[in-house]
Amino acid sequence: MTAVRDAGVGDLAAIMALERASFPTDAWTERTMHDELVSPHGRYLVLEADGAVVGYAGLRVVAGSREGDIQTIAVAAASRGRGWGRMLLTALMEEATHRGVRELFLEVRADNPVAQALYSSAGFVEIGRRPRYYQPDDVDAIVMRADLARREPSGTPPESAIQTENRPESADGARIDGVLHVDPARGAKG
Repeated sequence: MTAVRDAGVGDLAAIMALERASFPTDAWTERTMHDELVSPHGRYLVLEADGAVVGYAGLRVVAGSREGDIQTIAVAAASRGRGWGRMLLTALMEEATHRGVRELFLEVRADNPVAQALYSSAGFVEIGRRPRYYQPDDVDAIVMRADLARREPSGTPPESAIQTENRPESADGARIDGVLHVDPARGAKG
């Protein structure tokens, strides 16, 4: 059985195990993740399958802001390709909409086309790049934005937004197990 639920400090060890496996060169510290889990500006989720945490995701929205940030999404390597990354992303986007967010941002590694395809298919578009952002790997960060004000009630972007994205056709068939990670002090990594 698979379930998405709110994450808490009790999930920290499981989240950190996934964090270190997903981001071996630039994982967040346990203190940073703890602070994110208890922040009044965030909402973190865990994905459980058969009682084990196999994914997590986080959102940051300062109270009253019309902007928000996807902080992180990660799914265990053995659990990818099942749509669970999309499930977590959709839940965060719904939470952002519930909090009144109109523009949602994220950053993703330029060398992670699977995650890029996932975000594009959810209505995110590239708005810029940060050269050599992810260290020590010297990988660019792609900054992406979704206009939540234009989303349909179902949480999907309107058809006109999808058609104007200029995303490659292969994005539709891509596995949706991408990983994104945002360092609150430095920004995203994914």
